[in-house]
Amino acid sequence: MTRIALSPEARRDWLRLARTENVGAVTFEHLIRQYGDAAKAIEALPELARRGGRASAPKTPTIAEADREIAAGQALGATLLTNRESAFPRPLAAIDGPPPLIWARGDPALLSRPCVAIVGARNASAAGQRFAATLAGALGKAGYVIISGLARGIDGAAHEASLATGTVAVLGGGVDDVYPPEHAELYRRIADKGCMVSESPVGYRAQARDFPRRNRLISGLTLGVVVEAEMRSGSLITARLAGEQGREVFAVPGSPLDPRTAGCLELLRQGATLCAGADDVLRVLDTLPRFEEPGRDWEPADPVRPEPDDKLRRKVAELLSSAPVSRDELVRITGAAPAEIGAALVELALAGKAELLAGGMVVLA
Repeated sequence: MTRIALSPEARRDWLRLARTENVGAVTFEHLIRQYGDAAKAIEALPELARRGGRASAPKTPTIAEADREIAAGQALGATLLTNRESAFPRPLAAIDGPPPLIWARGDPALLSRPCVAIVGARNASAAGQRFAATLAGALGKAGYVIISGLARGIDGAAHEASLATGTVAVLGGGVDDVYPPEHAELYRRIADKGCMVSESPVGYRAQARDFPRRNRLISGLTLGVVVEAEMRSGSLITARLAGEQGREVFAVPGSPLDPRTAGCLELLRQGATLCAGADDVLRVLDTLPRFEEPGRDWEPADPVRPEPDDKLRRKVAELLSSAPVSRDELVRITGAAPAEIGAALVELALAGKAELLAGGMVVLA
């Protein structure tokens, strides 16, 4: 099947469903597969949440609220890309549980080129920042778009060095959220010559909980991730996500006496590819496929919409905990059909009692 072009009304409904309370990326995918389009899924939300044990419907943006966000994005010159349309980045569409949509401010065509991420410590040494800049410049000249998170230190150095060849900043807040404030000028130049990307609403200011989601976008957009990081850092989260997404992970070696490089040494122990220069990265990335095939094609509505009974729904809810469990395990324990378990989990998610994760995992909300 081919990817689709959404009408303005359908794109607005896609935005409304994506912004609905308790609808994460995986729940969104389930709803679209079950109902075929966002408008029908929105109509079904109150009943689905009621079955999950919630008295009121999840909060869904009104048509007027969605129109305001779309207008705000357009006023910035930003483009709204949904994950069923051809302009959506194919590497990102191919991950398990892709974001339903992203905003792109600047040149979204950069997202269709092969990309590599360079991420690292905010308190990076001068030598670390110099290496990041040299690496970004060399990879940019080799034809790769450099992706990073606009943070201090390594991220900023990588962006600065790749402005001329193509750079993308992925933000935790909306595409108009300049953070950190001292990168306001860098933000302006990236918006002018590169691209800013976010799945958060326009006007939203990032909070700490948003950065792991931002890191998942960074790795999902790329063929590989180069990391210069300490042990406890968002960069290591990006590396872990890259591995889960089947991306290449490169680690820059450093002195064992410098805690800012301890995370890289651990990645190397775990099998990451050593990166002492651009040649180490190019040797691997130049042999990889470029996601020429569509990431995720449009799927028709499932003609069968199972309605799990209260007994099964209660049993599934009792089996959930803060430790992730696979949907396959829930099928095995309950003896129910996979479609019934999936339907029960969607209802519990909409009721705020479960969170559906990538990789077929689920946890207690």
